[in-house]
Amino acid sequence: MIGYHEPVLSDEVLEYLSPEGDQFFLDGTVGGGGHTRAILDACATCRVLAVDRDPQAIAEAKEALAPVRDRVRFLQVRFDEAPHDIEVKDQGLDGALLDLGVSSHQLDDDDRGFAFRHGVALDMRMNEAEALDARIFLNEAEEDELVRVFRDYGEEPKARRLAREVVKRRATESFETSDQLVAALSVVLNRPPSQQDKARIFQAVRIAVNAELESLERGLPAIREALKGGGVLVVIAYHSLEDRVIKHAFREWSRSCVCPPELPMCVCRGKALGETLTRKPIRPSAAEVERNPRARSALLRVWRRVA
Repeated sequence: MIGYHEPVLSDEVLEYLSPEGDQFFLDGTVGGGGHTRAILDACATCRVLAVDRDPQAIAEAKEALAPVRDRVRFLQVRFDEAPHDIEVKDQGLDGALLDLGVSSHQLDDDDRGFAFRHGVALDMRMNEAEALDARIFLNEAEEDELVRVFRDYGEEPKARRLAREVVKRRATESFETSDQLVAALSVVLNRPPSQQDKARIFQAVRIAVNAELESLERGLPAIREALKGGGVLVVIAYHSLEDRVIKHAFREWSRSCVCPPELPMCVCRGKALGETLTRKPIRPSAAEVERNPRARSALLRVWRRVA
């Protein structure tokens, strides 16, 4: 089995979660188990609910966390579903971590269909049991939906032209591999697409296939409500779309009033739900990026629920 990448910003995660005593944490995107192992190594009596929607990630994490297996419980669901877990509802969380995006394992395994390397079959599902994959999306989505995804998730200025090119091409030959999507993009750009061009479009399709932003928008408030007083939520994003959702959520939760400015008096909750602990996102050090180049785009934000 291909190994997962080392945990990103691990020291910073531990600094903000501050595991001690008999605390109970959620690792909502356990991946290969690196962050969970760091938490449990830092605290001999803490426990973690390790969640991932990818069954391969759960299998890898179980193997990696075998030495601390008695303090980990695994759950294969999306992180926005984790707050419905009985133990979480009964006990609450002392802290939670979301390390978003796609793992090195998923990117490096051509069978998973995330990469734009030559000849890779289009898939991109984080859970291969789910019905919608990249191939189905590109071959069946309406033109307007393709436009929305390329524009909003890929920030592609020529989203309409790319959507039309996809629709035109699939009428005679269905999209099956990465090469076909890259070829469509080449026609629209009138040049060979750069690595960044390809990364943006493939990211857009991946986000749509896995409903990543919808899951984040549901998951953040659900996890917030599962936190105990003083509990901390740490989120690591890897692109501006995710980071924008997190920043806006943390900002709203940290305000004492969220009423429209035209109202003469406050009629909302009247108090902040907690406080944002990171004025700006924390980025990896140069040393960490040199050691792990895929950490370079990581953005860490932290919020703490009012005690």
